[in-house]
Amino acid sequence: MNPALWRNPVALGIAALLVVILAAATFSIVPETKQAVIYRLAQPIRVVNRYEAGQTIGSSGAGLIVRVPFLDRIVWVDKRVLDLDLENTQVLSNDQLRLNVGAFARFRVVDPRLMIATAGNEENVANQLRPLFGSTLRNELGKVPFTALLSPERGEVMDAIQDSLDRRAHRYGVEIVDVRIKEAELPEGTPLESALRRMQTARQQEAITIAAEGQRQARIVQADADATAARIYAQSFGKDADFYDFYRAMQSYRRTFAADGNTDGHGATQIILSPNNSYLREFEGRGR
Repeated sequence: MNPALWRNPVALGIAALLVVILAAATFSIVPETKQAVIYRLAQPIRVVNRYEAGQTIGSSGAGLIVRVPFLDRIVWVDKRVLDLDLENTQVLSNDQLRLNVGAFARFRVVDPRLMIATAGNEENVANQLRPLFGSTLRNELGKVPFTALLSPERGEVMDAIQDSLDRRAHRYGVEIVDVRIKEAELPEGTPLESALRRMQTARQQEAITIAAEGQRQARIVQADADATAARIYAQSFGKDADFYDFYRAMQSYRRTFAADGNTDGHGATQIILSPNNSYLREFEGRGR
């Protein structure tokens, strides 16, 4: 190297700047939170620190990398889980209730090359997924009644939405990690009042159905009880006809001589019968 160059500070500055530029074009540091897609002459040649399921920090390939200066270009793609919000979406449930639904999804880029080719960046892919999320939400919630969102069945509905959205999101190189409904409300005004009236009518019809079924079951139980009692009476009559007659007579005396409902023998009813009346034959004893 020319010794005069060392005595020229301007030349030294230019040389140092060139070295810095060359180093910056050759070396790069890939953070753990980013995926680096390296393009050479507009063609993707490799992906550094690509997301892999079950990958542990420190063994993902992040860190210092070397590329061909001025030919290789790096496109950074987020490796973390990203959010997708969907606000105030109109949904018609299976029981014809119009709902205002707010939901959110979480997604991750698993194929950065495909994501860049189809959407360009994370913001664009979120914009592409948002209408798909809305249509999936409407399709899946349209299969279930509104009450499903208030019951344990809600988890199954969320899984169905996530699976359906995940299949549609694969075209952009992303996977859906989670889907949740933040709120599901009936709109204010006439739709809400109409929905409440329909719900009240449905509950009243359900109550009438339950009451009718209860009455039917009660009649069945009563009929079975009467049949059982009749069978027992018949069996008793077959075993001892005299005792059966005596028992039935005692029951008749009790009802007759306690007509006012008292059973202490002091009823207000007065009956005059001759001593040899057949109705009083049981008072004559068993030796007749």
